[in-house]
Amino acid sequence: MRLKEGKGRGLEHIEKLTGGAPVATRVVALLVLFVAGILVVAASAQTNDSAGSYVPSAENLKARQEFQDAKFGMFIHWGVYSVLGDGEWIFHNRKLTVHEYERLPHFFDPEKFDAKAWVGLAKAAGMKYITITSRHHDGFAMFDSKVSDWNIVQRTPYRKDPLKMLAEECHRQGIKLFFYYSQLDWHNPDYFPRGQTSWNNGRPDHGDWNAYLDNYMDGQLRELLTNYGAIGGIWFDGMWDKPDADWHLAKTYALIHQLQPAALIVPNHHQTPKPGEDVQTFERDLPGRNTAGFNTNYVSDQLPLESSNTLNGAWGFNIGDSNYKSAEELEEMLVRAAGNNSNLLLNIGPMPNGEIQEEFVTRLHAVGEWVARYGEAIYGTRGGPVPPGDWGVTTQKSDKVYVHVLHWNAPLLALPAIERKIAAAQMLGGAAVEFTQSGDGVVVKVPAAAGKEVDRVVVLRLAGSQ
Repeated sequence: MRLKEGKGRGLEHIEKLTGGAPVATRVVALLVLFVAGILVVAASAQTNDSAGSYVPSAENLKARQEFQDAKFGMFIHWGVYSVLGDGEWIFHNRKLTVHEYERLPHFFDPEKFDAKAWVGLAKAAGMKYITITSRHHDGFAMFDSKVSDWNIVQRTPYRKDPLKMLAEECHRQGIKLFFYYSQLDWHNPDYFPRGQTSWNNGRPDHGDWNAYLDNYMDGQLRELLTNYGAIGGIWFDGMWDKPDADWHLAKTYALIHQLQPAALIVPNHHQTPKPGEDVQTFERDLPGRNTAGFNTNYVSDQLPLESSNTLNGAWGFNIGDSNYKSAEELEEMLVRAAGNNSNLLLNIGPMPNGEIQEEFVTRLHAVGEWVARYGEAIYGTRGGPVPPGDWGVTTQKSDKVYVHVLHWNAPLLALPAIERKIAAAQMLGGAAVEFTQSGDGVVVKVPAAAGKEVDRVVVLRLAGSQ
């Protein structure tokens, strides 16, 4: 109606192009250009091939490579559940009602939260990115969400947005920030029908599943992707609660890739990767091992890989969990992840006051000191030519193969054949190493481990390298 009453600049432009054609014709032309503009914007973020399959953008592919190069990230599980000091599943495990759980935010006031210290600790540990819970299965948003008042700004005495501060600090210190987002929700009544983890917590026995996905979840994702600057990506969890449901993945994934083309989608659904996903992640496991019993044995040869694990036994703060892994165990965990062509996402669970436990801090600093010496054999590498074994793993970067000897007491280490000729061998940053190479394999003379030395790294320089 308004177009008939007056000409805007767009209509004047159409009138020039159409040579004074009738108004109806000009309106149709304007609509065509408008739709074409939308399609161009969408195409800049992602495209589809002739079969309708997802084709990642150039920005996305570059981000994937940077992610693979990073190798080491910090996982942070932190929320109102931290108040009770019994992990992030306490809502479910104690079978609390919604009314009971809604009391928790009143006690959550992290006055000692220090974004600079958190990001600084990640950097000191040699980590290149942070993945933090923006919302866990309790549905509580740890950010200033306008979609619902069930969030830290409106429900806690803290009344501030820690993710905003963390995002700003990550940008300052050059650390990429990923937002963990739970698709599973124990609080929202529209998460219906309920999934495998449901219990009678006082929600009504009805809900609007489409509204939950399209309005609530996608609405909050839009906030995370537009209010916090450039982010590394979205780390999804919880789809395993309803594995056969229609999660509207194509719509949600398209939203993410359109708002931030370089943002990576990391789905922790324990299934074969789906169209639009950018990383395959494995919970508490190396790729394909499935020792945890719920991961898939399938390993993508196209996507970056990631293995997540905990520094002690818990994800969220657990006051009774003193099962801390030693610095040496963490170093081996990082090496084995790299040797399996994977990143390591190592979790800490901060306390409800915002502090990070000293047990975490000291171990991460020790790992950082180790990585400062051995990082050449970790960062920017891919899985090496020799399959991982109990003895250790190999990584590779350009024409250098790094042999990580983790558990081997004999002086000679026999490896399978390596196609290219080895020009020289030496300890990382040290003396030359004796070796023999034949069509049957490679035998390396490995110096004895010194003290608590976790990883003896032999560098094989392949012929033709600079």
